[in-house]
Amino acid sequence: MTKKLKEKWTTINGAALDPWMYGTAWKEAQTQALTEMAIQHGFRAIDTANQRKHYHEVGVGEALQELYATSEITRGDLFLQTKFTYQRGQDHRLPYDPSASYALQVEHSFSSSQEHLHASMIDSYVLHGPSTEQGLGDADWEVWESMESLVDRGDVRFLGVSNINSTQLKLLIDRASITPSFVQNRCYATTSWDKEIRDLCDQHSIIYQGFSLWTANRLIKDHPFFRALCDQYKKTAPQIIFRFAIQSGFIPLTGTSSSRHMTEDLETLHFELTADELNRIERLLSRQEQRR
Repeated sequence: MTKKLKEKWTTINGAALDPWMYGTAWKEAQTQALTEMAIQHGFRAIDTANQRKHYHEVGVGEALQELYATSEITRGDLFLQTKFTYQRGQDHRLPYDPSASYALQVEHSFSSSQEHLHASMIDSYVLHGPSTEQGLGDADWEVWESMESLVDRGDVRFLGVSNINSTQLKLLIDRASITPSFVQNRCYATTSWDKEIRDLCDQHSIIYQGFSLWTANRLIKDHPFFRALCDQYKKTAPQIIFRFAIQSGFIPLTGTSSSRHMTEDLETLHFELTADELNRIERLLSRQEQRR
């Protein structure tokens, strides 16, 4: 059944979340300018990470400081999400001592994120992928317990996990004292847009965040049904995909560096696909559909 879109969704613990998130990966020296541009266009949820290999968290913080000083934007207008990243996902510019315990690594990484973002409280703190591809290791449980302590003392509102499979998510749900409020995964049309994970999220009131929705699924634009949808609604292929995501109940991330594309992304809030169209899009490139 098609979900009616509201300006904001009231979801977990009464928190109002925008149906869009701006991702700041791979921006480097442009991070500050692009983050400012995204917020000026209307994005209010910002995703980053304390991982210098792919993110420039300091640049996000500089953008926030500039906007607080020169516009009517306040900290209360924004939803800030950052991440703890294991050493294997970092380069040499580590935000912690790798010889320290994982609990201390979390503490140090989080503290520097607070400094980078000029924020005493972080809305969502995410484990940037488990330490192992299969199951969850001792490191993951130590990290998660340390992240839970940040919630307990009021420094973090919600916890999340990214790049996780269904087996790992089930383990985390079953054992963790604080269940993740968010899952952030790369989202492929070939897996029906990560449907197994999304269904698990729905069962446990977890909000799914999808990234690479367009960049990982460009082949969908060549499907006749999808081309017909673009013509029918007079929308671009990314707009149709993002609208599908929003109506399917998950938050899409965009990392565009184009002002025009930012405007187009936000215009997805102003039209609606039918329930049948949503079902067709979900199956278009799925492995099950291809086997028919």
